[in-house]
Amino acid sequence: MAAKKTTALRAAGPEENAPGFEQALERLETIVDELEGGELTLEDSLARYEEGIKLSRRLTQQLDEAEKRIERLVETPGGETGTETMELGPTPAEGSGEGELPF
Repeated sequence: MAAKKTTALRAAGPEENAPGFEQALERLETIVDELEGGELTLEDSLARYEEGIKLSRRLTQQLDEAEKRIERLVETPGGETGTETMELGPTPAEGSGEGELPF
């Protein structure tokens, strides 16, 4: 059954036909479980690894794009309400290293 999913994802082709974020994340979790299970052949393991890397990169790109779109409501000096792009703080890797949240 897992092989059918793999084939279906590969046959999807261009990004517009690719599975949604949640589906891709579920597939990535399945791949990790299969690799950790240790029951795949070397060839199957390599194929799953390559598929997982592609999914991981696509998911990271989608998250980065979503982060850029985050906006917050602000009140202007004139009393009007508007939106502006939200400045996000440093990621934990860039911050103090103590796992503090950027807000």
